[in-house]
Amino acid sequence: MGKLKWNFIQSGKSSPSFNMALDEALLDWHSKGEIGPVLRFYEWNPATLSIGYFQSVAKEIDMEAVKRNGLGFVRRPTGGRGVLHEHELTYSVIVSEDYPEMPETVTEAYRVISGGLLEGFRNLGLDASFSVPGEEVSEQLKRPKSGVCFDAPSWYELVVEGKKVAGSAQTRQKGVILQHGAILMSLNEDKLVSLFKFENEEVRKKVRLGLPEKAVAIDRLTDRTISAAECSSAFSKGFETALDIELVPYTLTSDQLAIVEEIERNKYANDDWTYRK
Repeated sequence: MGKLKWNFIQSGKSSPSFNMALDEALLDWHSKGEIGPVLRFYEWNPATLSIGYFQSVAKEIDMEAVKRNGLGFVRRPTGGRGVLHEHELTYSVIVSEDYPEMPETVTEAYRVISGGLLEGFRNLGLDASFSVPGEEVSEQLKRPKSGVCFDAPSWYELVVEGKKVAGSAQTRQKGVILQHGAILMSLNEDKLVSLFKFENEEVRKKVRLGLPEKAVAIDRLTDRTISAAECSSAFSKGFETALDIELVPYTLTSDQLAIVEEIERNKYANDDWTYRK
């Protein structure tokens, strides 16, 4: 019996609203059985701050700083905290909840899906491992000090030398898991922290000073320059290995693109969605 085939989409750089609309469309098509499971890699134009489904723009985000930095802004359909998508490769996985050997719990499904990330980092020569937060960090995750995603690793996120190198978020809708996340190629800590509101400047300073101890990008872990294309190759092979699958390139039809653009207009490019909290 041959390996299960997954669709593989490399979208390149797209607008923030299009990126989120395509992830939602893929989830919807997979739930209807119109396409099989999907692994997608993409980037952002312009660089973008994305926020989690449950985050409050008014309470957590400094929109003046977002505009001052010329960034895009979008609300994700998934949970989690704010992510600056600038120098990174973003991935999304769309797969049914009843996929063979897929755990029922969110945490364990993270472990299975993120195995592709683990193998990808190893393909780049990096000694990555899963994070298993201790009691103190688990409490911090319940009551985060900031809206910054890379302020602490969650269960089964990827760490190198104890520092977070990829942040992921997940949602389950219509019997389908959508997990997407950021593989950090480089990180501007000052810019990242400037985009969020804090109780006071002392807390902001504490988060900023603590980031290098909690998060690290690929460019800080190797002496050589690793491109997005090399990352794509390493991580696509990583997912094939971890999930024991074969990736088959997939191209959207013009009709599918029209559906994505409709979702984009009605939802992710719409202020009613973006500023709903």
